[in-house]
Amino acid sequence: MEQYSFDQLPRAVSELHQKLDSIQDLLLETRQPVPQAVELMTISQAAEFLNLSVQTLYGKVCHREIPVSKKGKRLYFYKSELEEWIKSGKKKTMSELREQLTTCTGGRKGRRH
Repeated sequence: MEQYSFDQLPRAVSELHQKLDSIQDLLLETRQPVPQAVELMTISQAAEFLNLSVQTLYGKVCHREIPVSKKGKRLYFYKSELEEWIKSGKKKTMSELREQLTTCTGGRKGRRH
């Protein structure tokens, strides 16, 4: 380890600070986003998450109304898939419907061809 005199300390601290900044920049550049943990649920956990009875959930599985994975006799549900399933049933507001209509018609009002 190199010895520094009292007069050399400010320059040494400055160099050390620059090196730390460089290391920090490298770490931030190479940081990969942490993948979200896959949360697998049993039918009872999924029923609780959806606030449905287990029997109702079995009915939705039977009618293929809900995303499910089956391994042997067991049913498994991915939380992310259930969240997407819930979002897919969202009803649009009147303003969203008007905007969609305007987009589809190209802003034309009351014209017929």
